[in-house]
Amino acid sequence: MKKWILLGVVALLAIFFYSTYNGLVNKDEAVSKAWSDVETQYQRRSDLIPNLVNTVKGYAAHERETLESVVEARSAATSVTLSADELTPEGLARFQQAQDAVRSALGRLIAISENYPDLKANQNFLELQAQLEGTENRIAVARREFNTAAEQYNVTVRRFPANIVAGLFGFVRKPYFEAAAGSGQAPAVQF
Repeated sequence: MKKWILLGVVALLAIFFYSTYNGLVNKDEAVSKAWSDVETQYQRRSDLIPNLVNTVKGYAAHERETLESVVEARSAATSVTLSADELTPEGLARFQQAQDAVRSALGRLIAISENYPDLKANQNFLELQAQLEGTENRIAVARREFNTAAEQYNVTVRRFPANIVAGLFGFVRKPYFEAAAGSGQAPAVQF
Protein backbone atom coordinates (compact mmCIF):
# COMPACT_ATOMS: atom_id res chain seq x y z
CA MET A 1 0.00 0.00 0.00
CA LYS A 2 2.79 2.47 0.91
CA LYS A 3 4.50 1.58 -2.34
CA TRP A 4 1.44 2.65 -4.36
CA ILE A 5 1.07 5.89 -2.44
CA LEU A 6 4.75 6.71 -2.97
CA LEU A 7 4.45 5.78 -6.64
CA GLY A 8 1.36 8.04 -6.94
CA VAL A 9 3.17 10.98 -5.29
CA VAL A 10 6.18 10.50 -7.59
CA ALA A 11 3.87 10.32 -10.62
CA LEU A 12 2.09 13.54 -9.57
CA LEU A 13 5.43 15.33 -9.10
CA ALA A 14 6.62 14.11 -12.49
CA ILE A 15 3.42 15.35 -14.15
CA PHE A 16 3.72 18.69 -12.34
CA PHE A 17 7.35 19.20 -13.44
CA TYR A 18 6.55 18.05 -16.98
CA SER A 19 3.56 20.35 -17.45
CA THR A 20 5.14 23.32 -15.69
CA TYR A 21 8.40 23.07 -17.64
CA ASN A 22 6.55 22.76 -20.95
CA GLY A 23 4.34 25.71 -20.04
CA LEU A 24 7.43 27.81 -19.33
CA VAL A 25 8.97 26.75 -22.64
CA ASN A 26 5.77 27.73 -24.50
CA LYS A 27 5.69 31.16 -22.86
CA ASP A 28 9.42 31.68 -23.47
CA GLU A 29 8.89 30.88 -27.14
CA ALA A 30 5.96 33.31 -27.25
CA VAL A 31 8.29 36.04 -25.95
CA SER A 32 10.88 35.09 -28.58
CA LYS A 33 8.27 35.22 -31.34
CA ALA A 34 6.96 38.57 -30.12
CA TRP A 35 10.54 39.91 -30.07
CA SER A 36 11.04 38.66 -33.62
CA ASP A 37 7.91 40.56 -34.66
CA VAL A 38 9.33 43.73 -33.08
CA GLU A 39 12.61 43.28 -34.96
CA THR A 40 10.71 42.65 -38.20
CA GLN A 41 8.90 45.97 -37.91
CA TYR A 42 12.10 47.85 -37.10
CA GLN A 43 13.73 46.19 -40.12
CA ARG A 44 10.81 47.28 -42.28
CA ARG A 45 11.35 50.87 -41.16
CA SER A 46 15.07 50.56 -41.78
CA ASP A 47 14.42 49.27 -45.29
CA LEU A 48 12.13 52.22 -46.09
CA ILE A 49 14.58 54.88 -44.95
CA PRO A 50 16.97 54.77 -47.96
CA ASN A 51 14.00 55.27 -50.33
CA LEU A 52 12.72 58.20 -48.32
CA VAL A 53 16.17 59.78 -48.07
CA ASN A 54 16.75 59.41 -51.82
CA THR A 55 13.39 60.99 -52.58
CA VAL A 56 14.09 63.94 -50.30
CA LYS A 57 17.65 64.28 -51.66
CA GLY A 58 16.28 65.16 -55.07
CA TYR A 59 14.41 68.12 -53.62
CA ALA A 60 16.49 69.18 -50.66
CA ALA A 61 20.07 68.81 -51.76
CA HIS A 62 21.28 71.51 -49.37
CA GLU A 63 19.72 69.77 -46.31
CA ARG A 64 22.70 67.45 -46.30
CA GLU A 65 23.25 67.46 -42.53
CA THR A 66 19.75 66.20 -41.79
CA LEU A 67 19.94 63.56 -44.51
CA GLU A 68 23.28 62.36 -43.16
CA SER A 69 21.92 62.19 -39.62
CA VAL A 70 19.07 59.93 -40.80
CA VAL A 71 21.51 57.66 -42.61
CA GLU A 72 23.85 57.57 -39.61
CA ALA A 73 21.00 56.86 -37.18
CA ARG A 74 19.75 54.04 -39.41
CA SER A 75 23.24 52.59 -39.62
CA ALA A 76 23.70 52.78 -35.86
CA ALA A 77 20.30 51.21 -35.24
CA THR A 78 20.94 48.30 -37.59
CA SER A 79 24.27 47.62 -35.88
CA VAL A 80 22.59 47.21 -32.47
CA THR A 81 21.25 43.67 -32.53
CA LEU A 82 19.58 41.87 -29.68
CA SER A 83 18.44 38.28 -29.88
CA ALA A 84 15.58 36.92 -27.79
CA ASP A 85 18.14 35.04 -25.69
CA GLU A 86 19.98 38.28 -24.87
CA LEU A 87 16.92 40.18 -23.62
CA THR A 88 18.16 42.04 -20.57
CA PRO A 89 17.07 45.45 -19.31
CA GLU A 90 20.42 46.94 -20.38
CA GLY A 91 20.35 45.33 -23.83
CA LEU A 92 16.78 46.40 -24.42
CA ALA A 93 17.65 49.96 -23.34
CA ARG A 94 20.56 50.05 -25.84
CA PHE A 95 18.31 48.75 -28.60
CA GLN A 96 15.56 51.22 -27.74
CA GLN A 97 18.01 54.14 -27.61
CA ALA A 98 19.27 53.34 -31.12
CA GLN A 99 15.70 53.10 -32.44
CA ASP A 100 14.72 56.36 -30.73
CA ALA A 101 17.59 58.08 -32.56
CA VAL A 102 16.16 56.84 -35.87
CA ARG A 103 12.68 58.08 -34.96
CA SER A 104 14.09 61.49 -34.02
CA ALA A 105 16.11 61.78 -37.24
CA LEU A 106 13.07 60.80 -39.30
CA GLY A 107 11.04 63.47 -37.54
CA ARG A 108 13.59 66.10 -38.57
CA LEU A 109 13.55 64.76 -42.14
CA ILE A 110 9.77 64.93 -42.36
CA ALA A 111 9.87 68.47 -40.94
CA ILE A 112 12.18 69.50 -43.79
CA SER A 113 9.43 68.62 -46.25
CA GLU A 114 7.47 71.63 -44.98
CA ASN A 115 10.02 73.86 -46.71
CA TYR A 116 9.54 72.15 -50.09
CA PRO A 117 5.99 72.42 -51.48
CA ASP A 118 6.92 70.34 -54.53
CA LEU A 119 8.27 67.59 -52.29
CA LYS A 120 5.13 67.58 -50.16
CA ALA A 121 3.09 67.01 -53.34
CA ASN A 122 5.43 64.34 -54.74
CA GLN A 123 3.55 61.02 -54.88
CA ASN A 124 6.65 58.96 -54.01
CA PHE A 125 7.31 61.08 -50.93
CA LEU A 126 3.69 60.91 -49.81
CA GLU A 127 3.60 57.15 -50.26
CA LEU A 128 6.87 56.66 -48.37
CA GLN A 129 5.67 58.95 -45.60
CA ALA A 130 2.45 56.91 -45.32
CA GLN A 131 4.50 53.69 -45.27
CA LEU A 132 6.66 55.05 -42.46
CA GLU A 133 3.59 56.14 -40.50
CA GLY A 134 2.10 52.68 -40.93
CA THR A 135 5.38 51.13 -39.89
CA GLU A 136 5.54 53.25 -36.74
CA ASN A 137 2.04 52.03 -35.89
CA ARG A 138 3.09 48.43 -36.53
CA ILE A 139 6.12 48.93 -34.29
CA ALA A 140 3.86 50.20 -31.51
CA VAL A 141 1.58 47.16 -31.89
CA ALA A 142 4.54 44.74 -31.97
CA ARG A 143 6.04 46.34 -28.86
CA ARG A 144 2.70 46.11 -27.05
CA GLU A 145 2.36 42.43 -28.03
CA PHE A 146 5.93 41.80 -26.86
CA ASN A 147 5.14 43.40 -23.49
CA THR A 148 2.02 41.24 -23.19
CA ALA A 149 3.97 38.05 -23.93
CA ALA A 150 6.74 39.12 -21.52
CA GLU A 151 4.15 39.86 -18.84
CA GLN A 152 2.51 36.45 -19.18
CA TYR A 153 5.91 34.77 -19.08
CA ASN A 154 7.10 36.83 -16.09
CA VAL A 155 3.94 36.11 -14.11
CA THR A 156 4.40 32.39 -14.70
CA VAL A 157 8.09 32.53 -13.75
CA ARG A 158 7.28 34.33 -10.49
CA ARG A 159 4.19 32.38 -9.36
CA PHE A 160 4.43 29.58 -6.86
CA PRO A 161 4.98 26.65 -7.44
CA ALA A 162 6.10 27.29 -11.04
CA ASN A 163 8.86 29.55 -9.69
CA ILE A 164 10.55 26.44 -8.29
CA VAL A 165 10.69 24.81 -11.72
CA ALA A 166 11.71 28.13 -13.31
CA GLY A 167 14.58 28.49 -10.83
CA LEU A 168 15.73 24.91 -11.35
CA PHE A 169 15.84 25.24 -15.14
CA GLY A 170 17.13 28.83 -15.45
CA PHE A 171 14.01 30.63 -16.62
CA VAL A 172 14.48 34.31 -15.71
CA ARG A 173 12.27 37.38 -16.07
CA LYS A 174 12.22 39.25 -19.38
CA PRO A 175 12.41 43.06 -19.60
CA TYR A 176 9.62 45.23 -20.98
CA PHE A 177 9.67 48.02 -23.53
CA GLU A 178 9.18 51.29 -21.72
CA ALA A 179 8.35 54.75 -22.97
CA ALA A 180 11.32 56.81 -24.06
CA ALA A 181 12.49 59.55 -21.72
CA GLY A 182 10.52 62.74 -22.31
CA SER A 183 7.74 61.02 -24.26
CA GLY A 184 5.21 62.10 -21.65
CA GLN A 185 5.60 65.71 -22.79
CA ALA A 186 3.33 66.89 -25.57
CA PRO A 187 5.27 68.06 -28.63
CA ALA A 188 5.22 71.77 -29.41
CA VAL A 189 3.24 72.50 -32.56
CA GLN A 190 4.01 75.76 -34.32
CA PHE A 191 2.27 77.31 -37.28
